[in-house]
Amino acid sequence: MAKQRTSLPRVAYFCMEYGLDNAFKAYAGGLGILAGDYMKGAKDHEFPIVGLGIKWKQGYTDQMIDKNGQPYDTYHNYNYNDVMEDTGVTVNVTIRKRKVACKVWKLTAYGNADLYLLDTDLPENEDAWITGQLYGWFGEERIAQEIVLGVGGVRALRLLGIPIEVYHFNEGHALFAGFELMREKMEQGATFEEAWERSKQEIVFTTHTPVIQGNESHPIDRLLYMGADLGVLTKGNLKTLGGEPFNMTVGALRLSKKSNAVAQLHGETANKMWKKVKNRSEIVAITNAIHLPTWVDPNMIATAEKGGDLWAAHLKNKQALVDYVKQHTGQQLNVDNLIIGFARRAVPYKRSDLIFSKPEIIDPLLRDGKIQIVFSGRAHPLDDTGKGIAANLVAMAKKYPNAVVFLENYSMEIGAALTRGSDVWLNNPRRPKEASGTSGMKAAMNGVLNVSILDGWWPEACQHGVNGWQFGDGFESEDEAILDAHDRDALYQVLLEEVLPTYYNNRPKWVEMMKTSILSTKEPFAVKRMLEEYYEQLYTA
Repeated sequence: MAKQRTSLPRVAYFCMEYGLDNAFKAYAGGLGILAGDYMKGAKDHEFPIVGLGIKWKQGYTDQMIDKNGQPYDTYHNYNYNDVMEDTGVTVNVTIRKRKVACKVWKLTAYGNADLYLLDTDLPENEDAWITGQLYGWFGEERIAQEIVLGVGGVRALRLLGIPIEVYHFNEGHALFAGFELMREKMEQGATFEEAWERSKQEIVFTTHTPVIQGNESHPIDRLLYMGADLGVLTKGNLKTLGGEPFNMTVGALRLSKKSNAVAQLHGETANKMWKKVKNRSEIVAITNAIHLPTWVDPNMIATAEKGGDLWAAHLKNKQALVDYVKQHTGQQLNVDNLIIGFARRAVPYKRSDLIFSKPEIIDPLLRDGKIQIVFSGRAHPLDDTGKGIAANLVAMAKKYPNAVVFLENYSMEIGAALTRGSDVWLNNPRRPKEASGTSGMKAAMNGVLNVSILDGWWPEACQHGVNGWQFGDGFESEDEAILDAHDRDALYQVLLEEVLPTYYNNRPKWVEMMKTSILSTKEPFAVKRMLEEYYEQLYTA
């Protein structure tokens, strides 16, 4: 970057979840993994960034599989005080007209920039359980958690004496931080419109969810009852910002000077989704990226760069995955045969079972062991449809015990094992519903070849038959049955005519593709590039 790091604006990054380490259960999925990688990149490359989040007592669910093949959720109390520093700071927020004290902890134990986490699990709080479970419970509890994150986060920065020039909201959960900035200005005499305009100059926003229904909204009366108005915003003000019902994404788009989507295609999707929102900020596209030291085997990159024996290096990671599967499921995979990895949140649009949808084609390949598939994924605790998807994958593992595996309780540890040890990384969402898909980046940099729909990040990286494969040709349809049939046939064609023949009959070409996969992705999709683009296109724009 042209500017020296010391001359860059100081950024406060707000996020509900942070995936920093497998032992730190403060993440649910891709949003948290991105936030964790962002914070590690800020530390590695010395960007002036601090993070704000919540110290979750029970984190996200552990989702196990019972003896009948059905997912069930369990929660555990965690004590992270040994890896955190007590700042000695406590801030207060008001929720349902009650004072709620929020203790502020500092976390730097995982190679991350300074991360401040708010905690309501204090004896003086009647509402001690607000910070109990990440994304737990229902509407009122979610608003309470978001008041702690946003309002409490700004107040913590003030008491800690950390000057901030840019407030970055990673998803709409942090929106109430913007309300707090407005409250400060309104209590100094600014009108609502003046406070809105001045606060907007300090705020940027990242939108992730390309499905309208996945963007959180609340009745305005609920916001008023919970105290999200902070005593200064009227019902009319709230409607002006977020509509009725109040949409957190719409509010964030209107309360930020600039917003970003998380891949180039997602930028097009997001602008179409929100085109009718008046007075919203511009949405630019900044593609997500990953923290290489966390996710990528350095030996794979070094071997690719030096022209060493890449297959031998990969076989070590593949054997480690085979051993991991044996240890956790008792199933024995064949290290010589093709292993496909698939790890996704269990939701319908990701179509985890698409590969099974023509049994006459896939059944013989599974029974012969020509294709082996390792799945993992979790559903939201309240999502019965998602749990049904996971249960279906478990049933497939019982049907094909030597070829299909389901690893329960998807975690950073499982994600790392799969994106290093698989031969192929399969991704088949209904385009254009995949925002980014950073797991594919992790696989690519480990020499695991992507076989993917042209969605999320893959259209920017794919060189078909050179560093991986695409299928579906970017086809889109409002009719899910038509789209699914088209993509299923395209997937089988690529598997049968390109992937399997290359793996089993042309190992030199396969290894050359692995090398190209690593070398073509290791810089464009590394977190340093993403952070630089945030500064150039959002923070200093």
